Amino acid sequence: MTAAALVSIVDDDESVREALPDLLREFGFAVQSFACAEDFLASGCVGETRCLVLDLVMPGMSGPDLQRELTRMGEPLPIVFITANEDSIECTRVVDAGAVCCLIKPFSEAALLSAVMRAIQAR
Repeated sequence: MTAAALVSIVDDDESVREALPDLLREFGFAVQSFACAEDFLASGCVGETRCLVLDLVMPGMSGPDLQRELTRMGEPLPIVFITANEDSIECTRVVDAGAVCCLIKPFSEAALLSAVMRAIQAR
């Protein structure tokens, strides 16, 4: 396990921002969480992030909007999208645009860990 790998979480749901960092830290990752895409972009963590766990639907800049902005900036991070909406069309679009996968909430710890590991290996 790469203890230094930074996983950044961007989700407007406070419970997700509280639960996922604890889980990922248990697996040896460094974790930062953000309530919105704009906060992540302003954080200075973009270049250090090895995997981005990103909510699909958020107020303001959506997950796909952030994915496009990162690509435009020359920072196409490996992204694991998460969503409570079972919109397979939108999940397909973000994966086609380069995301590692799109997990539907609630997802298992094993599914999240597997997706994050695939993302880090892809970087």
